[in-house]
Amino acid sequence: MARGAPRHPNAAAALGTPPPPLAVDDYNRRLNIYLSLLRRNRNFRLLFFGQAISQLGDWFNAVAVYALLLELTGSATAVAWMMIVQFLPIAVVGPVAGVVVDRVNRRRLMIAADLVRGVLILGLLVVRRPDQVWIAYVVMALTVSASGFFEPARTATIPNITTDAELLPANALSAATWSAMLAVGASVGGLITALAGRDIAFTINAASFFVSAYFIGRTQYDATPPAGERRPGLAALTGMTDLVEGLRYIRREPQVAALICVKAGWGLAGGVLLLLTIFGQRVFPVGGGAAAGIGILYGARGLGAGLGPITLRWILGQETRALRHTIGPAFFMVGVFYIALAAAPSLAVAALCVLCAHFGGSILWVFSTVLLQLEVPDRFRGRVFAAELALVTLVTSASSYWTGYELDHVGRSPRTLSFALGVMFCVPGTLWLAFQPRWHDREPAGVPQPTPPPEEEILEGRVG
Repeated sequence: MARGAPRHPNAAAALGTPPPPLAVDDYNRRLNIYLSLLRRNRNFRLLFFGQAISQLGDWFNAVAVYALLLELTGSATAVAWMMIVQFLPIAVVGPVAGVVVDRVNRRRLMIAADLVRGVLILGLLVVRRPDQVWIAYVVMALTVSASGFFEPARTATIPNITTDAELLPANALSAATWSAMLAVGASVGGLITALAGRDIAFTINAASFFVSAYFIGRTQYDATPPAGERRPGLAALTGMTDLVEGLRYIRREPQVAALICVKAGWGLAGGVLLLLTIFGQRVFPVGGGAAAGIGILYGARGLGAGLGPITLRWILGQETRALRHTIGPAFFMVGVFYIALAAAPSLAVAALCVLCAHFGGSILWVFSTVLLQLEVPDRFRGRVFAAELALVTLVTSASSYWTGYELDHVGRSPRTLSFALGVMFCVPGTLWLAFQPRWHDREPAGVPQPTPPPEEEILEGRVG
């Protein structure tokens, strides 16, 4: 907020005079904070570009893989298993990944994960017949396992290359980038897959990982986490001691545990993501195929997810209490619009429902991430984010499997299941609201703050 400006825009009205328009400087600062962050913070800019390019490739790839399975098998269960394969390996490697992220150079770990993923994804080019579908599952399982190391390292890195004031804008921008790449990648990827074939989408995804590794390799910061006490013995050598220490930390910090469970509640959306492919294939097919309809619905998902955290940050600022109090209503927003999807009469209305639902879903993801980054000390951050990622993937996998089973074996309609999943989102929302009276606000955990040179001055102080 500009110096000398009243804290609340309506302060002047309280004195009997009309409120003045928002100061131009303050408006411009709010409008340009994201571009300024990219312009002035070189390390975050490079990480951002790498993320944007690799995620664009990911969504080209996702639409192509789902269309491939539906074409070769005609089974919703086959897509459900692919979604499980795209989540469950993270839960398996999560405990090890968390220890590794808190021990080794995080930049080198991210580069290695990108290179491994780029090579693996080329294996999808050989899948041509139904009896080769297993190759797609193996390729995606190994690729996602590498992501299980990359994502906690990236999330743990953001507080080390940003200031406290930049932390929420950085996470909101990262989420918006994921969402924009989903909107663009799913829509354009669906179109390219329909017109030019799947191999183009798979090749673009492989290349995107190599480009991401290049950008991350150009960052310059201390990427080695703080050294903890090293104990002798086999348990310490294998990382079991660090793993147990991390679990004990989560157990004795109920607020950290509650924040970890926010994304687990959002994991119910795993079944919803499967439903979007079925809505695109069976309920709202475009041109007689599944790819375009899936692309439109996934594009709406991306657009809503991008608008959520940026819009509410503009309205609420970045005071932690406001972020925390928004999480409960966001669960109910997701539920209401997936209930509405069950009655959507057209593809356009369905896309609008998906957009609004994921507006709320992205609030859950971004706000819980920022609050965790502020709560958790750097030496525990890798293990905490790996545990969070493992938990959300378990719930997402279970939701995907249940939805696929209900579609193919019980014979439930996608509309019925959309209604049921929408109702389920009210459960974690209610639990979050019930926990709030026990919450104790405290100072953020110690985050090593980079000292920016003059050209990287902070443009916005922390609110609240």
